[in-house]
Amino acid sequence: MTLDPAQVERPSRKELGRVLLETRALSSDWAPTFAAVDRAAFLPDLMWPFDMDAGKSVAVDRTDGPDAWYATADSNVPIVTQWDDGEHSGTEPGRVSTSSSSMPSVVYAMLKTLDVDQAMRVLDVGTGTGETAGALTHRLGRRNVTTIEVDPSVSRQARERLCAARVCPEVVVGDGFKGHAVAAPYDRILATVGVREIPGAWIEQTRRGGLIVAPWGTHYSNADAVARLVVGAGKASGHFTRPVEFMKLRAQRLSLPGHGEYVPTKGMDRADTSATEITEAEFVTGRYTALPFALGLRVRDCAQAAADKRDGARPVWFYGLSDRSWACVMFRDDHDKARVWQSGPRRLWDEVEAAYRWWVACGKPGHTRFGLTVTAEGQRAWLDDPADSWAV
Repeated sequence: MTLDPAQVERPSRKELGRVLLETRALSSDWAPTFAAVDRAAFLPDLMWPFDMDAGKSVAVDRTDGPDAWYATADSNVPIVTQWDDGEHSGTEPGRVSTSSSSMPSVVYAMLKTLDVDQAMRVLDVGTGTGETAGALTHRLGRRNVTTIEVDPSVSRQARERLCAARVCPEVVVGDGFKGHAVAAPYDRILATVGVREIPGAWIEQTRRGGLIVAPWGTHYSNADAVARLVVGAGKASGHFTRPVEFMKLRAQRLSLPGHGEYVPTKGMDRADTSATEITEAEFVTGRYTALPFALGLRVRDCAQAAADKRDGARPVWFYGLSDRSWACVMFRDDHDKARVWQSGPRRLWDEVEAAYRWWVACGKPGHTRFGLTVTAEGQRAWLDDPADSWAV
């Protein structure tokens, strides 16, 4: 498929393509699509790129500085394009990012994982800006691509940009969790939104032998990984390929009660106390590391929240999602052991520490050694061998 608009030869965009090829995020068969489908064509004038060094989103407005805007569009960074389900206004970041343009390295790595050929039909879940749907349409043709988005405003804007770029697939407004049965069966389903549960509808709407590629994780943290699942008779199973962080499917966002609902006034005085020899350096491993993902697989119905470090101390909290159990471990620079508080029917830190010890005993496996199997009975994770699995 060819595009009528002339390719914009921006040096910064050419440099991005070179870096993506060198790092193998962009495979050679997707290089023509990258060259033809310009990310900048799908971005709004006001956007909020995530500053990886500062750890926050900052506003960039094309009307104030087009050079800076294009430089941002051509950078390998995630860009927020909507806050608070569209209720946000102004230039300051909102509370919750609800639509975005993913990092180009992540987009093209997932497209590579999708392993498509010219005859395949694809459902793209989470239209967002429309760039991924545009890339799929450039590669496969408009009749072979359906993209679905829950937010009517986001979908409308994406449709306009896709049509302006002449890569307009079937654009549907709807709940991506339910798929889109009208155009099924699909050879591939690609989700560019994080999920906590692989919907049965996706399995039903994918032909046997087809693939589901989706960012998957647990409510334990935002540490997700891309699941590459092969669809069989009533099930889908496969390994994870790489760590990622994605906005969550709206139907699967975590709504956690406030801290005070778990830990009342003087609650720590009445909690059970103990100590652990696990150090902060061992436990707080940072973004895109395997440990928080692995802990989420092993400790069900639990959310972790690590506070900022102050005066040499860092508390890490754990909240039960099925009851009001909670735990806190306090790491201090001047203490060999960390103090632990626990309360409620579960002993959450004991569960987390046991999961940590299991992970270490298994050789500290990375994301790609883990896998997921989804059936009508639920989801089961595994390490190396699907036959040795556990419920998640």
